[in-house]
Amino acid sequence: MTKLKTLIYACLFICGIAISNFALAQFNYGHSASTSDAVPKNIIILFADGTTSSQYEFGRYSSALLRQQPFAVTDVVMAKGQYQLMKTESANYFVTDSAAAASAMSTGYKVNNGAISITPDGSTPPTIMRVAKDKGKRIGLLSTAPIYDASPAAFSVHSKSRQDNELIVNQYLELAPDVLMGGGSNYFLPSTLAGGKRQDGKNVIEAFQAKGYQYINTPEQLNQIKSSKLLGLFAEEDLDYEIDRNPQETPTLSQMLTGALQALNQDSMKSHNKGFVLFVENENTDSAGHQNDVAALMRDLWAFDDAVKVALEFQKRNPDTLVIVTGDHETGGFSPTYGRKNLGPAGSANYLNVNIEQLKLIERFTMSLNEFSQKFKAKAKQTTSSSDLNAYLNVLLQDNFPGLALDDDLREKILSQGQLNPSSNYLPSNILALAIARQTGFYWGSSGHTPTPITVAAIGPGAQLFKGFDDNTAFAVKLRRLIGP
Repeated sequence: MTKLKTLIYACLFICGIAISNFALAQFNYGHSASTSDAVPKNIIILFADGTTSSQYEFGRYSSALLRQQPFAVTDVVMAKGQYQLMKTESANYFVTDSAAAASAMSTGYKVNNGAISITPDGSTPPTIMRVAKDKGKRIGLLSTAPIYDASPAAFSVHSKSRQDNELIVNQYLELAPDVLMGGGSNYFLPSTLAGGKRQDGKNVIEAFQAKGYQYINTPEQLNQIKSSKLLGLFAEEDLDYEIDRNPQETPTLSQMLTGALQALNQDSMKSHNKGFVLFVENENTDSAGHQNDVAALMRDLWAFDDAVKVALEFQKRNPDTLVIVTGDHETGGFSPTYGRKNLGPAGSANYLNVNIEQLKLIERFTMSLNEFSQKFKAKAKQTTSSSDLNAYLNVLLQDNFPGLALDDDLREKILSQGQLNPSSNYLPSNILALAIARQTGFYWGSSGHTPTPITVAAIGPGAQLFKGFDDNTAFAVKLRRLIGP
C-alpha cells in the first residue's frame, strides 16, 4: 500500500510539473508577442468595407466550390493568426457610418456619423497615418472608392463632413502619403478640365508631380513604377465592381497593392528605413451590400482575398510585417438562409437552401445590380411606353442574368419604379435582389448598415494584441502601440 501511495504521489508530482511548464510556455508565448521583439516594421491593413463574418464565410464557401481555391482571409489569417470582434456604434448613433467607424479605428475617439476624425467637441486627435509618418514610417492609402472617400480620409486627415472632398484632397497634398491610389480624379482636377470638379481652379495632380510623385492612371503603368512616391487615379469617381471591370481600364486591388508595395519597400534594407503603414480598402464590398448584390459581392470578396494573398506573400519575404484584415461595419444584413421556394405547402419539393446549384446561377450573372439600375432608369427616362420598357427589362435580364426568374409582383414594382420597403433605398436594385433571393436563398435584411460586430484578424508580429471582444476605438490604441513610442 505504501509503494502504491508513493507511486501515485510521484505521478501527481510529474503531472504537476508538466502542467506548470505548459502554463508557463503559454504565458511566455502570449507575453513575448506583446514585447518590443514582436513590434512589426511594416503594417498592412486590408479593409473590406461593409463586411464581417457572414460575408467572409460566403467568400470561403463560394471560393472553395466555384474557384476550387482556398480563401486566405479565413483559411490563413483567421485560422493561423489571431481573431477578435469589435463593436461599432458611433458617438451619436447605434448604427455607424463609414466615416465614424474609420475615425474611431484611426484616432481612438468616437465621432458623429459623417465626421472625419473630428470629435463632437471639435477636437482633432491625430490620425493613425499622421502618427506613423511622425514616427518616420512611410505611409500609403489605397481604395477602390474615390481616394478621398470616408475610410481612407478618416485614417489620415480631418474634416467636419465626409463630403468636403476638396478639403480632404488638399490635406492629402499637405500630408504627402508616399502612395495614394484609387478613384476620384475629379477632385484632383479643376472644373475647367474634363472630368474635373474642383471650384478653386487648382490642378492637384500637377501639385503632387511637383513634389516628385510619379502619376499613373492605367493598369499598364503599374508595371512601370520608377519612383518611391506614387499617385494613381484610375477613375473619375469609384472603380468598377469586379463583375463590371474592364481590365484594360481599371486595375484590380491586387495590382494596386503590388505596385504600392514596390514603391513603399524601396530602400528597405537601408539602416534608416523604419518600414511603412499601408491602408488597403475594397469599398465595393460595401456598395454591393447596399445594392443587395450577391453576385457582385462574391466577386469582390474574391478580389479582396486575392489582395490578401499578395500581402501574405510579401510577409513571407518580409517576416517583420503584420497583416491585419478588418472592416468598419456590416452592410445589408447579409442573411443566406433556407426556406420554401414559394408560398405553397412546406415539403421536400418546396425546399430551398444554398448549395452549388445556387452558386452556379449567380456565377453566370455578368452585370452588377448598380449597372442594371443605371441602364434601366436611363431607358425609363427615354420612353413612355410600358411595353417598350418591359421588353427592355427582358433583354437586360436575358443578357446579363441568365436563369433568373422575375415574379410578377416584382416585375410590376420595377416597371412602375415603385417602393419595396422603408429600408430598401437602392431601387430597382433591391427589388431585383429580392428576385435573386427567392431563387437562391441569398436574402438581405436591409440596404443600409447594421450594428453587427466586425471581425479583426491578424497574423505576424504583434497579432497577439487582436483577440477577444473590444470597442473599435481600441484598434487605434493597439496600432499606436505597434507603431512604437
